[in-house]
Amino acid sequence: MLHGSCATAAAPLHKPVAHLRVFLRVSACATSASLPTVAAVSTRSPSPSPSTGVAATAMPSSSSSPTPTPPAEETTAAAIGFHLTEPSFLESLMPKKETGVDRFLAKHPEYDGRGALIAIFDSGVDPAAAGLQTTSDGKPKILDVIDCTGSGDVDTSKVVKADADGAIVGASGTRLVVNPLWKNPSEQWHIGCKLVYELFTDTLISRLKKERKKKWDEENQEAISGALSQLNEFEKKHSKPDDAKLKMAHEDLQNRLDCLRKQAEGYDDRGPVIDVVVWHDGDVWRVAVDTQGLEGDKNCGKLADFVPLTNYRHERKFGIFSKLDACSFVANVYDDGNLVSIVTDCSPHATHVAGIAAAFHPEQPLLNGVAPGAQLISCRIGDTRLGSMETGTGLVRALIAAVEHKCDLINMSYGEPTLLPDYGRFIDLVNEVVDKHRIIFISSAGNNGPALNTVGAPGGTSSSIIGVGAYVSPAMAAGAHCVVQPPSEGMEYTWSSRGPTADGDLGVSISAPGGAVAPVPTWTLQSRMLMNGTSMSSPSACGGVALLVSAMKAEGIPLSPYTVRKAIENTAASISDVPEEKLTTGHGLLQVDRAFEYARQAKKLPLVSYRISVNQVGKSIPRLRGIYLRGSNACQQTSEWTVQLDPKFHEDASNLEQLVPFEECLQLHSTDSSVVNIPEYILLTNNGRSFNIVVNPANISSGLHYYEVYGTDCRAPWRGPIFRVPITVIKPIALSGEPPVLTLSKLYFKSGHIERRFINVPIGASWVEVTMRTSDFDTPRRFFLDTVQISPLKRPIKWEAVVTFSSPSLKNFSFPVEGGLTLELSIAQFWSSGIASHEPTCVDFEIVFHGISVDQKVIALDGSESPVRIVARSLLASEKLVPVATLNKIKIPYRPVDCNFCPLPTTRDRLPSGKQIIALTLTYKFKLEDGAEVKPHLPLLNNRIYDNKFESQFYRISDSNKCIYSSGDVYPSYVKLLKGEYTLQLYIRHENVQFLEKLKQLVLFIERKLEKKDFIQLSFYSEPDGPVIGNGTFKSSILVPGEPEAFYVGPPSGEKFPKSAPPGAVLVGSITYGIVSSFNKNNEQNQHAPASYSILCPIPPSKVDDSKEKGGSIGMKKSISERLNEEVRDTKIKFLSSIKQESEDQKSAWAELVASLKSEYPKYTPLLAKILECVLQEAPSDDKISHHKEVIVAADEVQDSIDKEQLAKILSLKPDPEEEESQITKKKMEETRDQLADALYQKGLALAEIESLKPDESTETSAKDAFEENYKELIKWVDAKSAKYGTLTVLRERRCGRFGTALKVLNDMIQDESGQPKKKLYDLKIQLIEEIGWAHVSAYEKQWMHVRFPPSLPPF
Repeated sequence: MLHGSCATAAAPLHKPVAHLRVFLRVSACATSASLPTVAAVSTRSPSPSPSTGVAATAMPSSSSSPTPTPPAEETTAAAIGFHLTEPSFLESLMPKKETGVDRFLAKHPEYDGRGALIAIFDSGVDPAAAGLQTTSDGKPKILDVIDCTGSGDVDTSKVVKADADGAIVGASGTRLVVNPLWKNPSEQWHIGCKLVYELFTDTLISRLKKERKKKWDEENQEAISGALSQLNEFEKKHSKPDDAKLKMAHEDLQNRLDCLRKQAEGYDDRGPVIDVVVWHDGDVWRVAVDTQGLEGDKNCGKLADFVPLTNYRHERKFGIFSKLDACSFVANVYDDGNLVSIVTDCSPHATHVAGIAAAFHPEQPLLNGVAPGAQLISCRIGDTRLGSMETGTGLVRALIAAVEHKCDLINMSYGEPTLLPDYGRFIDLVNEVVDKHRIIFISSAGNNGPALNTVGAPGGTSSSIIGVGAYVSPAMAAGAHCVVQPPSEGMEYTWSSRGPTADGDLGVSISAPGGAVAPVPTWTLQSRMLMNGTSMSSPSACGGVALLVSAMKAEGIPLSPYTVRKAIENTAASISDVPEEKLTTGHGLLQVDRAFEYARQAKKLPLVSYRISVNQVGKSIPRLRGIYLRGSNACQQTSEWTVQLDPKFHEDASNLEQLVPFEECLQLHSTDSSVVNIPEYILLTNNGRSFNIVVNPANISSGLHYYEVYGTDCRAPWRGPIFRVPITVIKPIALSGEPPVLTLSKLYFKSGHIERRFINVPIGASWVEVTMRTSDFDTPRRFFLDTVQISPLKRPIKWEAVVTFSSPSLKNFSFPVEGGLTLELSIAQFWSSGIASHEPTCVDFEIVFHGISVDQKVIALDGSESPVRIVARSLLASEKLVPVATLNKIKIPYRPVDCNFCPLPTTRDRLPSGKQIIALTLTYKFKLEDGAEVKPHLPLLNNRIYDNKFESQFYRISDSNKCIYSSGDVYPSYVKLLKGEYTLQLYIRHENVQFLEKLKQLVLFIERKLEKKDFIQLSFYSEPDGPVIGNGTFKSSILVPGEPEAFYVGPPSGEKFPKSAPPGAVLVGSITYGIVSSFNKNNEQNQHAPASYSILCPIPPSKVDDSKEKGGSIGMKKSISERLNEEVRDTKIKFLSSIKQESEDQKSAWAELVASLKSEYPKYTPLLAKILECVLQEAPSDDKISHHKEVIVAADEVQDSIDKEQLAKILSLKPDPEEEESQITKKKMEETRDQLADALYQKGLALAEIESLKPDESTETSAKDAFEENYKELIKWVDAKSAKYGTLTVLRERRCGRFGTALKVLNDMIQDESGQPKKKLYDLKIQLIEEIGWAHVSAYEKQWMHVRFPPSLPPF
């Protein structure tokens, strides 16, 4: 998820189980007066991509101080005296004073990042952006630009040679002229193509679509005007046409006009195709791109005019697709020219991040990034196919690139919640990068605040990564955010994620400014943009650390991530004196100048990191990184913990010179000895040391408490804490009453104030009903409401809402909870809400706990007629039991039909250890009988990216045309598919083939949504035989506290099971038991409680089909001899189609068999229809006319075998439904009619083909009439405009010159086609359009051909 965005004020960008993974927010340049005047309630949710403009939030940090009383009207002197000048305003746009950067650079101007190399793991940096061309000392700013995801890969394995005119045919089919000045000793040209929109962001695509549609509409309107003029002229000339031909001519002109209008209505620009050409010039691989389709001008974008590129790292050159898009791109060639990576950015995020870290503006130095002398490499981890989400492939390749380039630092402003902190394949590789290759890794902590336990992975949950929170200063608020009255002091943004982690670690390491105006890509058509989020605080900190790296290198100070981390954490400026605020701000605000002095002083100290591992005495697992007591039971008794302290040296450390001599005498300190007791001293050696901590929280007050145990070096106390054991204690309040209620009266809020309450959720509670009432304020007020519960081996259970009050009023909410777990409730007033007002907001809160407990959380029916017994209880208060169960999805399991292992060939997939990554590709096949919304589901792998030991997973769904309908990774999404057969390919990567071997038969589920009309509402009964007998229906009841009540949920009735569902599939849905009562009294319709549970039902075996037995009774009337002869005959006919006709001998044998069968079964229609089918399947020879004549002969034989009069007579009669024999006869006649119609249809196609192959030869009138006679015979039996036979109607109208009518029939066929697209229909459509002369429509349809019928599947 990206940790930021770009827009005006709205909801923050975050989600508990996020799909968009970038931590970014965009600031609102608005006062409270600009808030909406209409009250609104919404939950915060992510945008499809960071570039779509998700809103910003910025608020002061939480405080554990008591609720303020309503203050008298006053204005702080600091606020009154705060004024900006132009220089200070510009400084606020790129904050540096807050972190001491200005002081540091004033003292050390040469240490401005020179010599430091930063890898930007993000959405892709634009090398054309302002301030990203050179460093302060004139070196190239960006050394490499890499797409690590593969979303820009183009298969260029196809090799061609130029013709005599110096032209080649590109992969798109376009003829391309090669520049004769290009050196290509081998004369081999690798070709590939790509839909250019696959390289662009949604925002850019939207802009291009508008501009391109405007031009297309102009051309289409001109064509409509011409068609309308032709129609008007015809109507003037023939006011009342009586002649049939004139009527058809008039209809044709009207159809042309209608087709153009419908074309405009259905316009959907999928973008042009660009051709990519690759060759080796004798020194390096070169790439050229043809972008004529994007330019819209045939004289622009030609291949020969393109200035060839090579891998960016060699020449640092980039291209621009066109003036229209203004989008820069880079090309990198892999695998000896067989693969080209076209690198663009997938959002403005990375460029903005890079600008904060290191932009250099010589003419506007106040807007310089933090480290203008630093150099960069751009590693794009955001995948364009997924909007901008990171993938495992992207993350691992980025680490490989960072090591290969010998980077000093990594900045990563991506992340998401995690199941397990400090765990997973990516984390393992990060540890290696930090410990072995000495790269300093800095990442955003996340934007999921203000609640605790909201830090995201990897930045806030990984020991080797420095997680950064977001800070806002008064200058930033006044300048960048344009608030009317800035806060008097700097503070943490309220949305900045908080610690601790689930295993007790602090979560946030340090804080840095979380907003800036920085460069953005050229395609945005602006040079800078304001964004805020921890996405911005991370590069601000990274730039500050780059200054340290620059200084340490210049002064010969040994560089180590361990030393740097200790320097910045131990010198950070405290943002708050409240101990609990460490969970918000980390160790404080980065101070670069102080950190450098610390590093200077620590120059001769060993390069060591102090790792702690904690476990409770008596328990071996889990191993923790801190002590975290969260719950009433844990806070009522003393607990003892063992801390294992281990020094960690870099992997190249010398045993004799560093490890053996290492010995430190450490004094231990407790921040509150009344609660935390420890020994006084320990002696630490290379092999580590353990000691115990005793925590006694029995006498502390309810709420949040934070303590630390830390050690200092007795010989060098100036070092400060060299290790820390974070101790977080949350003592919840217990509730009483029936139902349990918490009332919070007269809570007063000013801008940015946060109130936290910790509640021991009663056992038996399953949902909460909240009433929030506001009063005593003038301007509109906006609040963030967050709740969090922590459950082992589960992501934090989070509920959130954004509420706007335009006037004093009341609002209600309900959300699920888990009984027995502590609930944190955080209420925060948005930082700019009411900022210009001196009236606090008075809030009254009432929280009521409800619950219905059942004996089984997941209800599993077994597929039989038997119901399932459910026992329900209410443990808290009387509750109304109103069960509702709905099955609305079906999950069908599949095994792979094919698996393939492949060592990946390129260097970008070789780990720093030298091991090559191996890819496992699993292929699954599935079929849809009707169109539906489907989603793949892999229980083993889904929903985990950082906390997964498999480095990567990626899937794509395609049809038989190789058209890709959906791609995804750890978070599969629903896609709407038409009826037909589909292939799903799953791509899994790991270095260990043994792990991959275990996944060869990995089960995948295709989850399909049922249409609303097909939802299955289950019934409830009070008797076990109720589902069968129909008695004892159970509707509702009142549960008395403690008294159980049982009832049954019945299975679906047989006719409700989806007809296409195979045995083994499972129907899934949800079941609820209660209703919301606190604020639902006036509603007649019950509002179901938000606590819902899973219910599933397997599809039972299909019932026996007895229709075969009934049909067999007719056959039993025939003699054994007759039945034997029929079986032999049918077997011979079936065998006929299995004979291949590849060689002359095979063709001769086939012809002999045909002659024999014709002789044996003369005029037997099924035989002759099969012969026609075989002729059609035979690959036509060079003499196509002869082949079509064979088809005509075979079709005529089918016709001659049928008594048409008898057939018509039988079909006209309505059979008696009670007479089985007449029903079977009617069915056979319908089959015969279809065989006749098919023969007529194929004959017509063959006649049309012969006519088209003899365009210059005179054809006899009788031959011309043969097509028309055949067509007239066809329409006697079937609808010749139907999807099955419509092609013949199209050809007939076309040969009569009625192209408009032909196009209408063809469009209707395409529209009515329920399955996947057929290429021949679209080819025919383009031919008709070109014959009419609509060039703009033809170009549009040709672009779509590359979407519907790509030549091959793209690389993963």
